[in-house]
Amino acid sequence: MKLWDKGYDINKEIEDFTVGRDREFDLSLATYDVQASIAHADMLCKIGMISSQERDALKEELKKIDIEIKEGRFVIEDSVEDVHSQIEKILVAKISDIGKKIHLGRSRNDQVLVALRLFFRDRLQSLIEECKDVVSVLLETAEKHKNVLIPGYTHMQIGMVSSCGLWLSAFAEGLIDDAEYISKTISIINRNPLGTAAGYGSSLPLDRQMTTDQLSFEGLCINPINAQLGRGKSELLVANGLSTMALTLNKLAMDICLFSNENYGILSLPKEYTTGSSIMPHKKNPDVFELIRAKSNLIITLPNQVASIISNLTSGYHRDFQLQKEIIFPALDQMSTLLRLIAQCVPQLVFHESQVHNEKYQYLWSVELVNKYVQEGMTFRDAYRKVGIAIDSGDYHPPKEINHNHIGSIGNLGLDKMRARMRTL
Repeated sequence: MKLWDKGYDINKEIEDFTVGRDREFDLSLATYDVQASIAHADMLCKIGMISSQERDALKEELKKIDIEIKEGRFVIEDSVEDVHSQIEKILVAKISDIGKKIHLGRSRNDQVLVALRLFFRDRLQSLIEECKDVVSVLLETAEKHKNVLIPGYTHMQIGMVSSCGLWLSAFAEGLIDDAEYISKTISIINRNPLGTAAGYGSSLPLDRQMTTDQLSFEGLCINPINAQLGRGKSELLVANGLSTMALTLNKLAMDICLFSNENYGILSLPKEYTTGSSIMPHKKNPDVFELIRAKSNLIITLPNQVASIISNLTSGYHRDFQLQKEIIFPALDQMSTLLRLIAQCVPQLVFHESQVHNEKYQYLWSVELVNKYVQEGMTFRDAYRKVGIAIDSGDYHPPKEINHNHIGSIGNLGLDKMRARMRTL
């Protein structure tokens, strides 16, 4: 069944190609299509296009379909093009001509748009909650190890003294930034496209504000052409949010891979969180973080993938948009998996403070010595030069003590401020 069926058969190979993987990914949209259809039925009744009895019959069957969806019994038949066609087919089979009235005043274009926006709204909000769980784990672990000093690097060279607390809370704050970005994305896409039809509105007296309120959208997609322009743009916004979060996870995973290397020796993983070698019996490989690094790299490329599909298209609908599901839907699932793994693994990290006192890290303390001279009355530039000369001449004797107390420093991490900000999301 196809919503656009006109009584003739399409070439089977062409049909399979154009349907693609829609049936697979559309299962994720099924409950949202039902929600939008219920709101649409209520609105059609209000404007006098269907009777209250017809509305009630439609809503009763739609709610039964939603139960099947939630129980995992709903399927999109091979002979049916997509979820929207499947739901309408069920309605027609159950309540005959009444089921045929559900499509009145809408197109499959706005039907897809509204289901996608409802889906993205829910999935992104869930992602924010999962992100907050990771932030909590990072902050708890940072608090636990806040006094453990570790080397800090710039240009991958020895830089300044850092701490486990400073390092871990950096990623916590970064994820708060990412969650806030995604929250803003929800606000942008949380507008109702239902009633824009194929992109040019309808001659029926639709009450678009009614469906907006019923579906808890923040507002309307006012212009119907712009609503269609939003197909692809919404996905691009989602892709950007996923990409920036993936970048944070990517850097954390890379640091852990590097810091667990024996030449760094900053941290290690319990053997239960590592894999081995088929030939080297001593190996304990951080494969989980290598895969997090690789999978996050793939997510980082999402905006380019989406942009490559949607650019150079005119206004109005194009079938090209369909392919975005194959990119965005798995990425949302993948991001949830990565967050869950990070939350599980971070508390298991074992830190080795003794490394910071290794002779190879003696220059970590050079800035501390510069600041010591400054506090004794020397200008910064003279103190900098004095320490540099001492290092070159072999007369460098660092203080090896930390007196950082400004907000966001080793001695004052500001974890409570981060927690407070996280609670606002």
